[in-house]
Amino acid sequence: MSVYCSHKHVNNNGNSFCTHCGEALPLMVGQVIDHRYEIGRILGQGGFGRSYLAIDRQKAREKCVLKEFAPQVSKSQDLQKAKELFEREASVLKKIHHPQIPQFHASLQAKIGTKDFFFLVQDYVEGINYYQLFEQLQTQGKSLTEEEVINLLHNILPILSYIHSLDIVHRDISPDNLILRQSDGLPVLIDFGGVKQLPASQGFWQTQLVGNGTLLGKKGYAPEEQLLQGKVYKSSDLYSLAVTALVLVTGKEPNLLYDSYNGVWYWGKEIKVSPKLEGILKKMLAYKPSDRYQTADQILKDLPTTNSSHTLINKVNTMQPSANSQNSYITKLKTMVAAPGKTAYRKTHFALQKVPMPVWLRPFAATFILTMGVGFIGAGMWSVGNFMVRSITSINLPKVELPQLPSISNPVNVGNQNLSSEAIFKRIQELEISQAVFIKTVDERFYTLRPGLRGRILTDKPEDQVLREQWNSAADELLKNIERANLSQIARRKIGSFSQEDSQRWDRLARSGRLGKYGSFQELREETYQKFNPLFPGQQRGRLTQQTYMQFWYAIASDKVDNK
Repeated sequence: MSVYCSHKHVNNNGNSFCTHCGEALPLMVGQVIDHRYEIGRILGQGGFGRSYLAIDRQKAREKCVLKEFAPQVSKSQDLQKAKELFEREASVLKKIHHPQIPQFHASLQAKIGTKDFFFLVQDYVEGINYYQLFEQLQTQGKSLTEEEVINLLHNILPILSYIHSLDIVHRDISPDNLILRQSDGLPVLIDFGGVKQLPASQGFWQTQLVGNGTLLGKKGYAPEEQLLQGKVYKSSDLYSLAVTALVLVTGKEPNLLYDSYNGVWYWGKEIKVSPKLEGILKKMLAYKPSDRYQTADQILKDLPTTNSSHTLINKVNTMQPSANSQNSYITKLKTMVAAPGKTAYRKTHFALQKVPMPVWLRPFAATFILTMGVGFIGAGMWSVGNFMVRSITSINLPKVELPQLPSISNPVNVGNQNLSSEAIFKRIQELEISQAVFIKTVDERFYTLRPGLRGRILTDKPEDQVLREQWNSAADELLKNIERANLSQIARRKIGSFSQEDSQRWDRLARSGRLGKYGSFQELREETYQKFNPLFPGQQRGRLTQQTYMQFWYAIASDKVDNK
């Protein structure tokens, strides 16, 4: 039986890692972990691993979530951070017992083939996450009502009050980390991969790694002190919850609600709510943490009352289910983990890139090899490092010995330019585009022009130096074209997760007269090609590869739709 990675590479059954790109392969349906947990299906994939719906054979075949630790990071300090977050999540979840937080059951280590895998086991929650709900309503030109958002706040704030009483800060409040539970219509808070245990004496948490704070949070949702300084307060969660409320009540992403240049929210323009709710949200969103509400209970006292939450679950039950509605644990939004002292963001999103995801993600091998130089980036096989296992204290989590990472290859000269692998991938990070898509696109261009080289692995040997220089030159050309496209940050970040579902959604909007100046999808298509063709010459209309050039076409179209 064949096994496929998220890039559709074919692998033999029994492989733990893709032999083409090095990505850790998903577990097989029916596979049994630790002689107990039977894999049902994959729920999603993120920066620190995959999550699966599993059957507990020792508990009357109850459903549960099996969360795998397989960090998609490239640098040793990032891997150290990922390991720390995983271990902290397990230890903190053991302390939490709340009906609106999935119950933690166990942590375990299992050997699969020759590799050691590490898992957390939690309750499975049937329902739809609020980002999926946001997307479904968005396609209909709708959003949550103010009453529904106020009701959400009433039901989420007691959860935050509880975890804050334990000196725990979630740090990743966003629509995709909230599930509207099918059974009772209550919101459930998930994904505690970024939780922080606050020192009671300090009132804030800051990781001390390499002398600098480790930054984590979703851009647009996390406050500045969290994303830029690595500091986190209880009011940081309240800030993120307020942004979540604004997104849900307006039906618009955070970047459309906030003027980052002037540092102001678009109150009364994009954001139209009652004066009472506006006053509460403004205080939750205060720039200075000291100016915000300090506790969730303070907000609850000021919050107006609403009707039962069942009105929302009834609305969901009458809606057309989305393609991903069954995968409640898929996180489409991005959680950035910046390495200590760096601004290189890492995604965490429980979502398969082809489902689509950018946003738990990027394959470990794909990011790992960025440090190895372009000579190792062809179609060959790469080693992704060896995990060495040690036992860990209280929760019996394995300790992982971090792999040694190879150094960047030397720069190569192309014409008058000094194009090193490091310089190229630094520009990729600055653009915040998918590294995997970029590499595939350059490979496609490179091997199309040199069909006789297909299947050949570019090495770091002297005889391949000219070819590696040509690959770097093609990469530089693609980067320049992407920069000339002047894509928005949102469009660049979504490269890798666009699919035919996007064009189908735009077509539906056009047919219903809700695509702005575009009377039909064909008009949008023609205008997109007018910009695409000069930037990417030689690509035949209607024959663009879905995983490469088509992603850039979608990005251009997405910006045109957003600016309609």
